[in-house]
Amino acid sequence: MRRKGVVVTIDGPSGAGKGTVAKAIAEKLNLNYIDTGAMYRTVALLAQRRGINIDDEKELKALLLEAHISFKRDDKGKLRVFLGEEDVTEEIRKPEISRLSSKIATKKVVRDILKVMQRRMGRGGNIVVEGRDMGTYVFPEADFKFYLDAQLEERAKRRWLQLKEMGMDIDMEEVKREIEERDRQDMERSEAPLHPAKDAVIIDTTGLSVEEVVEKILNAMEALKKKNG
Repeated sequence: MRRKGVVVTIDGPSGAGKGTVAKAIAEKLNLNYIDTGAMYRTVALLAQRRGINIDDEKELKALLLEAHISFKRDDKGKLRVFLGEEDVTEEIRKPEISRLSSKIATKKVVRDILKVMQRRMGRGGNIVVEGRDMGTYVFPEADFKFYLDAQLEERAKRRWLQLKEMGMDIDMEEVKREIEERDRQDMERSEAPLHPAKDAVIIDTTGLSVEEVVEKILNAMEALKKKNG
């Protein structure tokens, strides 16, 4: 992929702070931001609506080829996720869609087609892209790679608070169990399993504020720039 602009990847498990941190980095560096997790969730939402068998590769492929997923900023600067002309930003965050997206993400046909979409979005560079396999599978040639992690309890609490803010009443222990199951699926899947890229900077975000994590990433980027001339 030929490009001129910088590519920054931020990977990690659910609740590690990828999305919030990636948005902040993109804003500070005036880069575009791509939330690849939202793409999987949108596919899951469409699959649920159509009632398709997600184990049927042909059905999944047909679904993916007709899905038009895009990102737009609202008048407050917040990123919104669209399926066609429909804003699905809130709907794709529902727990049942999260569960389905983790199953869909194990399918090779899904990862292959979304990889093409994601690389097309990042063709010109100047992006911060977050997900679970950005630095290892989708953008292995990225200029800067980061992997965020945190203790399970903290990740569960962050996710629980996020769901509460969206008006969802859910038990934190249930959130914790779902994150543990998602971790297992992500790490054990045969297609692009979750793990840090060999050249990624690993940051434990446990107990750190968003600002502290952003500062660590910006400092690491400066150090890498100096090291690489």
